[in-house]
Amino acid sequence: MGTKGGNGNGNADGKSTYAKFETAVKEIKLLGSANALLSWDQETYMPPKGGAWRAEQLSLLAGLVHDRLVADEMGEMLERLRGPAERGELEPREATNVREVARSFERERKLPADLVREMAKQASLSQEAWVKARKASDFSIFAPFLEKTVELKRKAASLLGYETDQGEIYDALLEDFEPATKTRDLVPVFDRLRGSLVKLVQAIQASGRRPDLDLSPSRGLAAAAAAGGARREAKARLFPVERQREFALAVAKDMGFDLEAGRLDVSAHPFCSGLQVRDVRMTTRYDERDIVMALFGVMHETGHALYEQGYDPANAGTPMAEAVSSGIHESQSRLWENQVGRSRPFWRHYYPKLQATFPEGLGDVDIDRFYFAINEVTPSFIRVEADEVTYNLHILLRTELERELIAGRIQVSDLPRLWNQKMQEYLGVTPPSDAKGVLQDIHWSLGLYGYFPTYTLGNLYAAQFFAAARQDIQGLEGKIGRGELAPLREWLRDKIHRHGQRFRAHELVREVTGKPLDPDVFAGYLQTKFGEIYGV
Repeated sequence: MGTKGGNGNGNADGKSTYAKFETAVKEIKLLGSANALLSWDQETYMPPKGGAWRAEQLSLLAGLVHDRLVADEMGEMLERLRGPAERGELEPREATNVREVARSFERERKLPADLVREMAKQASLSQEAWVKARKASDFSIFAPFLEKTVELKRKAASLLGYETDQGEIYDALLEDFEPATKTRDLVPVFDRLRGSLVKLVQAIQASGRRPDLDLSPSRGLAAAAAAGGARREAKARLFPVERQREFALAVAKDMGFDLEAGRLDVSAHPFCSGLQVRDVRMTTRYDERDIVMALFGVMHETGHALYEQGYDPANAGTPMAEAVSSGIHESQSRLWENQVGRSRPFWRHYYPKLQATFPEGLGDVDIDRFYFAINEVTPSFIRVEADEVTYNLHILLRTELERELIAGRIQVSDLPRLWNQKMQEYLGVTPPSDAKGVLQDIHWSLGLYGYFPTYTLGNLYAAQFFAAARQDIQGLEGKIGRGELAPLREWLRDKIHRHGQRFRAHELVREVTGKPLDPDVFAGYLQTKFGEIYGV
């Protein structure tokens, strides 16, 4: 151990306490990763009738994690280590681990074990109900489960506490995903962003320019419905699923994904689960008529996976091998998916390979037509299929609704109506069904309130990080245009991944870019890229 300062037996005692503390923390992580593995299995391979038993398993494990974390012994160790950590007598990695475990300890201590178990069980049952409701496109199937989930999350938020003078109850849940960020910090940033997005969407719609083909039929149909017209192209383009998987995995490996420390599977909702540095699970979904969904979905999840595989293995099982925040995690996926994956330099190298893989689907499509098609800006129903410009309007909608829901200003029964109203207001489209509207996201079923804002924060962080990378890596776009992705990956690993939770999100942004978070960087990136594409 690297404990510094002190003298004689005091220093030895500090080392002994820290060693015991880190062992306890790693054991908690082992239990947590077993819980995560069961959740991954539930979304990939578990038979449908296994849901009730799985809920019991997840509830038990969640309770064990909670009990270990808030145990008196953990409190005693933290009490002995806080002083040395604050006085700089611990190594930075050790001080980070003490600080972050203490933060979790203090929050978890406020939640009764029975509530923790009940929330875990309810999340599993709600997820199963959501799957059924989404398949049937019937919100009423899901509504009673969601009502119970909201009730439990409100109870947890009240116990966790929040600033009653300037804050709101939503802050207590936001803290789980974006530590040290308050709703009052988000509102002005999101309002400022909304204004620039609306102006850009209006300018693009007025430009009259449109790609002449659809590579994502489901999104194309939604766009056509929004425009009150028909699809632009009648030709059926097929992209065999197995070849999609092979191509997407090849790109993931080029990005740096270690297949000996991870895998790719299929699920209803794509996600990445980092069980440990050397065991990172990604999922995606395929459609043989759609080359866009799985390809960019895999690039997105690989961005998450590279973060999980980029921690120092020596720190496995501690906060130094965990993400700063959900927003910073999302920045890694959005950077690879959009700043890299939807860029012209990237496709200068990869498009010939894609054409060779799918000659029947892309043989008659040149790179300019392809580039325009994958960067089309048009309102659509589905968030995960939305373009870079309209995507954040989906997030603003969800954030506003869940804030109102947690505050008790709206009820679960109001959601379908309010969802459709806001979709029309923000995007000019009204979902034709619950499946393409209020039921499309898994997050509320899992009780992940406070998570949606981190998607937009991720976009803002990603733009600022990529701008810094362009300054630091000479000829970065030229390297990307030659398929050389390692320099960017290593820059991200050095600047972001290896630090684990050493910094708060706002501290990391300033550390990496030299500036505080600035939404105008993202707005400027969009204006430059799409101004060129659409001539606005």
